[in-house]
Amino acid sequence: MRAKELREMTDAELNSVRHDLKEELFTLRFEKARGKINNPTRFRQIRREIARLETVFNEKEKQSGQQGG
Repeated sequence: MRAKELREMTDAELNSVRHDLKEELFTLRFEKARGKINNPTRFRQIRREIARLETVFNEKEKQSGQQGG
C-alpha cells in the first residue's frame, strides 16, 4: 500500500490495517518456526508496510498538534 493511499484513510481504517499486518506477521513467525514458510520475503514487505503506516500516523499526529495548539 502506498503512503498516499494511507494518508487518505481515517484513523480507524489505519488502525484496522495495522492490526491486520501485525496479525499476518505473527502468523508468518509461526510458519517460520514450523519450517513451512512459503514466501520469506513477505516478512520484509510487512515490516516496511508497518513502518510506512507508523510514519503516516506520526505525520497526522504532528499535524493535528500544530492545528490544535
